[in-house]
Amino acid sequence: MSSKGIFLCLIAWSGSLILSAQDKPPVKFGNVSAKDFATTVYPIDSNAQAVVIADIGYTYMEGNNKNSISVITKRYRRVHILNKNAFDVASESIFFYKDMEVEEELDKLKAITYNLENGKVVETKLDTKHGVFKESIDRNRFVKKFTMPNIKEGSIIEYEYTIRSDFFTQLDPWLFQGPYPVLWSEYNLELPEFLGFTFLSRGYKKYDITSKNIRNVNFIITDSRGTGASERGQFSANVTDHRWVIKNVPALKEENFTSTIRNHITRIEFQLAETRPPYAYKNFVQSWSKVTTDLLRSESFGEKIARENGWLDEYTEPLVAGAKNDLEKARRIYYYVRDNFTCTNYSDFYADQSLKNIVKTKKGTVSEINLLLTAMLKHEKILADPVMLSTRSHGQTYELYPLRTQYNYVVVKADIGNTAYFMDATEPRLGFGHLPVRCYNGHARVVNQTADPVYLTPDTLMERSSTSVFMINDEKGNIVGSLNKVPGYFESFSLREKVNEKGKESLETEIKKSFTQEVSIAKLKLDSLNKPEELVWVNYDFDILDPKEDLIYFNPLLASEGYKENPFKSAQRFYPVEMPYGFDRTYNLQMEVPEGYVVDELPKSMVVKMNEAGEGMFEYRISQSGTSISFRCRVQMKRAYFDPEEYEMLREFFNMIVTKESEQIVFKKKK
Repeated sequence: MSSKGIFLCLIAWSGSLILSAQDKPPVKFGNVSAKDFATTVYPIDSNAQAVVIADIGYTYMEGNNKNSISVITKRYRRVHILNKNAFDVASESIFFYKDMEVEEELDKLKAITYNLENGKVVETKLDTKHGVFKESIDRNRFVKKFTMPNIKEGSIIEYEYTIRSDFFTQLDPWLFQGPYPVLWSEYNLELPEFLGFTFLSRGYKKYDITSKNIRNVNFIITDSRGTGASERGQFSANVTDHRWVIKNVPALKEENFTSTIRNHITRIEFQLAETRPPYAYKNFVQSWSKVTTDLLRSESFGEKIARENGWLDEYTEPLVAGAKNDLEKARRIYYYVRDNFTCTNYSDFYADQSLKNIVKTKKGTVSEINLLLTAMLKHEKILADPVMLSTRSHGQTYELYPLRTQYNYVVVKADIGNTAYFMDATEPRLGFGHLPVRCYNGHARVVNQTADPVYLTPDTLMERSSTSVFMINDEKGNIVGSLNKVPGYFESFSLREKVNEKGKESLETEIKKSFTQEVSIAKLKLDSLNKPEELVWVNYDFDILDPKEDLIYFNPLLASEGYKENPFKSAQRFYPVEMPYGFDRTYNLQMEVPEGYVVDELPKSMVVKMNEAGEGMFEYRISQSGTSISFRCRVQMKRAYFDPEEYEMLREFFNMIVTKESEQIVFKKKK
């Protein structure tokens, strides 16, 4: 019997259950026949480019030779690849944890690609000796990668492996859902009574099968680390066999306005709450103050700002000389760090360098640079603390679980007067008192003795922008105009990034392409481009080439203004809409009727609220007075987060906006 066959038997046995055929996994390793290739379209998703036939995990604990417990996790996965666009599913990355000299181990990897050739199943095995590659991520993580061989459209792949871990205090989450539909997703956990874990289920899919059964297990432990004979001991403990199964799990694809799809994947997570006899009783549910206190005592974090940093005088004294107050001091220090230091890593939480070395090299990670900023502010007697947060792409944090590992980013909070100023000195085009959009992801914690909570939510941000357009007929009868736009703060930031990367000329080309009419652009001017604290002002003149047609169809929303399509395309959404911020966009147009033409059709005005609370508003007003046309269009969203139950309302609201903004003025040539 194959090792996979043994694995499946263990699943069935460990729960001491009599399982029906419907409750058993649908496949077995190595058992692939010609009929398995017959299905090319699966009912779960007729457009699926790949389907996961089965994904099964099994975790249990056993005694080791280090006088402790090891965690053994076995995984089996089978996928039917239907289209070349899904070849990515043939590449697997397995993530591991390490601490000093101890690291998790990969064992018993078997991987086979099956193809149907001339009616026969042909196997191609992965060379596990030369086809697996190891890459370091950071001090505590690494990854092993492999790609299945001989992949074709129609291939069936399957693999299984075992991970051995000596870190019994942590269990990896099990993800029931991914970018492709899954016919059978199953996780089994044998949990001994001396380890008290809490379970946290996430996602919208309900379990099809859940069960648990208690039995008694003997644990044999040896200690072979000394120079003498191995010491052997054993004890028995009750073990609870947990089983979770979800069938026919739809693919979860990332849509517009999603911080990270991982927030919404159906999954189960585990958090160690306590250890019990025969281990020493220990409560692992820390308080937030304990978490931040440990960080403040850490040589790789808080110790860098707590120790005596008198040497900073050389740098701070010239900066703050003549400053009228603490706010001006803070601004000057922030500008110095922002403008003179380069960020080398935006995801490393700890600081490996000393502050002196950071100052010497002018380089550091996001944590190192912002810890330096904190130390410099503190040195000038400004109340400043680091703030740990999770960026939008990293995922949401859970306030109820005081865990440092939820966080991947560090910024600075300075309390000056009655105002809290948040700073991130790693962005050269970001103004004082602003954070990048990626930092607005909900719950965060100030790293101080009181561990104050901070809520950096997109709903607290309002991006206001305005555009004004003036169009007249010149002496030759051509249509000429000017556009003046003041984007919101974050749009200004993006504009600065774009110009810095691609140049002003590329922006001019982009503007010209955004017009539906053929135009020429002149006198492009960008005010406050090098002043990150201020909004960028965009100004340019344009000429619209005379089409010389009997009828002119003219959309008053010029350039890239307005919505050309609904950003919410899916008919249904199972997870929230997470915009980066609320917004209020206003567009005004004043124009003359083209010379030699009259208005044949004019769109109707309307004002619509999205809901009774007026959390969304659309205004479309247009009027004619003689040969002059006035137009105003405004879209306002007062909040950024919407529950799945509100999605239909939101989608219909934007459908209406897209339809209305596509309407055109019709000019008819005079006879």
